[in-house]
Amino acid sequence: MTDSIYLDNSSTTPVLPAVCEAMRPYLTDVYGNPASAHRVGSRARRALEDARERTAAILNCHPDEVVFTSGATEANNLALFGLARDPPGSVICSPIEHPSVTEPIERLGELGFRVDRLPVTRDGIVPAEALFEHVRPDTRLVSVMLANHETGAVQPVAELARQLDVAFHCDAAQAVGKIPVDFRALGVTTLTLSAHKLHGPKGAGALLVRRDVKLRPQLWGGHQQRGRRPGTEPVALAVGLAVALDSWHKEAQTRTEHVCRIRRKFLEQLRASAGPAVVNGPVDAAAGRCLPHTLNVSFPGCKADSLLMNLDLAGVACSTGSACSSGSLLPSPVLQAMGVPAEVLHSAMRFSVSSLTTEPEVLEAARRISEVVARLRQCHPR
Repeated sequence: MTDSIYLDNSSTTPVLPAVCEAMRPYLTDVYGNPASAHRVGSRARRALEDARERTAAILNCHPDEVVFTSGATEANNLALFGLARDPPGSVICSPIEHPSVTEPIERLGELGFRVDRLPVTRDGIVPAEALFEHVRPDTRLVSVMLANHETGAVQPVAELARQLDVAFHCDAAQAVGKIPVDFRALGVTTLTLSAHKLHGPKGAGALLVRRDVKLRPQLWGGHQQRGRRPGTEPVALAVGLAVALDSWHKEAQTRTEHVCRIRRKFLEQLRASAGPAVVNGPVDAAAGRCLPHTLNVSFPGCKADSLLMNLDLAGVACSTGSACSSGSLLPSPVLQAMGVPAEVLHSAMRFSVSSLTTEPEVLEAARRISEVVARLRQCHPR
């Protein structure tokens, strides 16, 4: 069997050994409930609050603004329904959001909210000047992600947020642990992150909520986390999230230089041996316009579903888009919003690397991809 090369880090990342080791005591010896008043519970509580403080320090927020959740999906739902509250009213979002934002937004529409969607450029970026035209007197909420999950395009969130005085939610699940994220500087009301996108455990995430904001909870049944997200906190998972984030923070420059280099070499090889290869979204990560980890490439003359299956057989793990919607064979809503031509839309693949990906791996992956693309184009010539 062909050794697999993993290029789907935007879906999930391998957990770092240091993260596993840091979590282990809280899965075995320090098993107390952090809400308990006795000594065993107090040990768990100290670990939980330390994780909260480390997370807050790196993201530039107050510890009591960090609400631990089961991941970005729960955090996005908590923010959107908690900020919008009851209809009538209007909400604004970009058309390139992750399904964990678009589906709650659609639900708000079903409940009676008016939903307005912002335009995006051909590179998949919301123009900063576009927001003001969509704001209405009854606008309750704006939601724009920080970095796109399919193209890696970085959005001008800080410029958008300072244009108006309404609640602003930012899904930063793809950005945290990959580029610097400063909650205070962004000026948003709430912000989402997920541990498994940055070499932490699955089932752990957080919602940052500005201190002065009253967020309606979506669950009831406990006093934990100021009632915003009641229930026993998963200490081990919170510790894992904080350690993964801290690990990135300490190695950010080295990791960024590495992924920029191997992404560039990967794209050069694809263009040389699998052309035409069309990049969807910005290319220049050095200019801060896109994540250095993500590359969305179309191979005109091929179909994405055939590419995905054949690349898997060739030992290249990648995707056609978000893992939350990868079971669907429908065209990418993100690329549709960007207005890409049909042949480009239907042949798009997402490749995503991490600091653990090596240069020999991406060069070998490019070779395998080129062989598959050539074979499929030969079978179905245009």
